[in-house]
Amino acid sequence: MRQLFGTDGIRGVAGEYPLDRATAVAVGVGLARWISDRRLNPEVVIGMDTRESSGWIAEHVAGGLAHAGVGTRFAGLITTPGLAHTAKVGPFAAGVMISASHNPYHDNGIKIIDHSGFKLPDEQESSLERHLFAWLGAGAVNRTAARPKRLEADPGLDREYLDHLAATLPAGLAGVNMVVDGANGSASYLAPELLERLGARVERIHCSPDGRNINLNCGSQHLESLRAKVLETGAELGVAFDGDADRALFVSHSGKVVDGDAVMLLTALPLHARGRLKEVVATVMSNLGLELALKRHGIGLVRTSVGDKYVLEEMIRRNAPLGGEQSGHIIFRDYATTGDGLLTALRVLEAMRSTGKNLDELTAELTTYPQLLVNVRVRERKPLEELAKVAAEIRQTEAEFGPAGRVLVRFSGTEPLARVMVEGPALDRVEYRAHAIAAAIRGEIGEMPRE
Repeated sequence: MRQLFGTDGIRGVAGEYPLDRATAVAVGVGLARWISDRRLNPEVVIGMDTRESSGWIAEHVAGGLAHAGVGTRFAGLITTPGLAHTAKVGPFAAGVMISASHNPYHDNGIKIIDHSGFKLPDEQESSLERHLFAWLGAGAVNRTAARPKRLEADPGLDREYLDHLAATLPAGLAGVNMVVDGANGSASYLAPELLERLGARVERIHCSPDGRNINLNCGSQHLESLRAKVLETGAELGVAFDGDADRALFVSHSGKVVDGDAVMLLTALPLHARGRLKEVVATVMSNLGLELALKRHGIGLVRTSVGDKYVLEEMIRRNAPLGGEQSGHIIFRDYATTGDGLLTALRVLEAMRSTGKNLDELTAELTTYPQLLVNVRVRERKPLEELAKVAAEIRQTEAEFGPAGRVLVRFSGTEPLARVMVEGPALDRVEYRAHAIAAAIRGEIGEMPRE
């Protein structure tokens, strides 16, 4: 049972356990010992997003690695998928990405990626944790034995990643007029550089990181300003990334939001037409409308637990070329080992250019069923089957909607949240049933007050 690693690495408030300095060093030591156990090349690549805490966390992880005999190269500011690509193509045993993705600036995280470019499987994260806790268990002696290591970025690592992406779209983007929202994060400089290099005309918004404005009322979770800018400028589309740019969401020229489900549909169809795709792998959060739209074309939909690492594992088992999440993590296995917002933008633009259709036309057949996600900040986590009132509300919802709806209640892997998702044919009933389940959770577990 993992204690530190959630669905997307270690995450928490920067400066507090488990994102304090001592634990960051211990992660480096634990990773070095994990590398030694497997007799891998003793070198790791480290990258980070734009949070003010990312630099010192990276230096403390590097210090732990150095103390245990493993060298580092520093990519500096890079996206999570860029770091994964670098770990795969370079002489590295692993990659370490310092980022908390879409979370606010005061949070941060540590993601470990192995030389294959994949996030570590759960059992290997457990092995790494054992090394980590063994180091921490030695106490004060260890805290003074390892020092943070000063890092200097190698700009060539970013350049190689952008070269890789550009090569996937040889036709270029001449004449495309678009808006880019960099979320004041990892994509702030890299996304405009890539798209302009390919010939697009780019209007930048939220591409001026200051260490504290990452994801602040911008990016893939806050599309309002992107939509306004697309409508103001008459752009063909807009794209918004999250803090580490492993996801992307879009706005069409008319202002319509195009989410990950719509992206999977519009990119699945050409793959299916070429005989490359029989099914798409998505999570339990993907809308019922995607399943039905794919079915009309003879394409299946396979659902996994929430988390792009679980989507990828299922894609590998099924040899599926396309999968992803409604939130915008889309994995194109022909090109990458993880969700990549910049790559997703290129594939969407490719579909528009090859068909001559705009985003509204490409997504017209996707009928989205009303869906509501309610988050409850919980004091503790208990097995849902032990919560009688919650189970009763779920049963009532399932009975009311039948095959025309879905219910999903789960605990977040990265935050103290119970997530209630209800989907059905009528918005008013979806809202009623979702809030009824959320109220039952509050009644049985209690809600943690916001700070």
